[in-house]
Amino acid sequence: MPPDTTPAIRQTDRDAARANRPEQTRSIEGLTDAFRSHGYIAERSLATTVYLALELGRPLLLEGEAGVGKTELAKVLAKSLGARLIRLQCYEGLDVNTAVYEWNYPRQMLEIRLLEARGEIEKATAHDIFSTDFLLKRPLLQALEADDGVPPVLLIDEIDRADEEFEAYLLEILSDFQVTVPEIGTIKAAQAPRVILTSNRTREVHDALKRRCLYHWIDYPTAAKEFEIVTTRVPDAPASLARDVVGFVHRLRAADLTKVPGVAETLDWAAALLSLGAVELEPDMVDETLGVVLKYEEDIRAVRGGAARRYLAEAAAQR
Repeated sequence: MPPDTTPAIRQTDRDAARANRPEQTRSIEGLTDAFRSHGYIAERSLATTVYLALELGRPLLLEGEAGVGKTELAKVLAKSLGARLIRLQCYEGLDVNTAVYEWNYPRQMLEIRLLEARGEIEKATAHDIFSTDFLLKRPLLQALEADDGVPPVLLIDEIDRADEEFEAYLLEILSDFQVTVPEIGTIKAAQAPRVILTSNRTREVHDALKRRCLYHWIDYPTAAKEFEIVTTRVPDAPASLARDVVGFVHRLRAADLTKVPGVAETLDWAAALLSLGAVELEPDMVDETLGVVLKYEEDIRAVRGGAARRYLAEAAAQR
């Protein structure tokens, strides 16, 4: 097993990084409050992990089911830090040209034509067309070259969807916050970005990448916490409606479904029901709006009708 080559963070670097953050984010309690002010309810363990990632200058890998708030955490962290969010959405086949950099070939060809027209083509060198002027900077390079005084938050979203080859390519960036462009050389970040990686665990992320990160698993929230999330994010929803929605969704998560709803679907459903003027959850309303919370036809068919009424009764009994 190769050793972890992540460089140690000097105390002076930690102090500088802390001083460069808003005062509210320099403690776990302050970070929790900052998240809450932006509508994100984080338990102590998650806030502690995020705080340590900021203090140590380490990337943070968040895993969990889809819709539990992993991507939203990166967005809220950027807002809390007053930083720019740079997002790289991963997918199968993602390569360096899309994620890091690409040469602007049309502009290079135009430059060659101009050199020919001026009679300078014989004196031209590779540097004349392979320089930063012709470089198209993709999200990873943008994050490394950010120089606005506030390190950006780099969100590498759904890393489990990318190929293992691309995952291996990330090791240089996450170890030393630098990237090598063969025609130019090594580009190193003047200020390391704050990095959040997310994974829905459709495949295992390699150990070499995990060792470079702090780790936190975000689970589905408890009913009490999800009720707080709904009342925070959909503040106009009556408490009775929020309780009914949360209770029903928690019952759905215990059912044998193709895909159980996440917190994102809970919020969408509460907002949709509110727009329909609902004050509490009624059986007919459930049947009419299941497509907001469930995304597979077989799941909707299994829940609609008798099962929905039974789930409503069970959820009411548990309150």
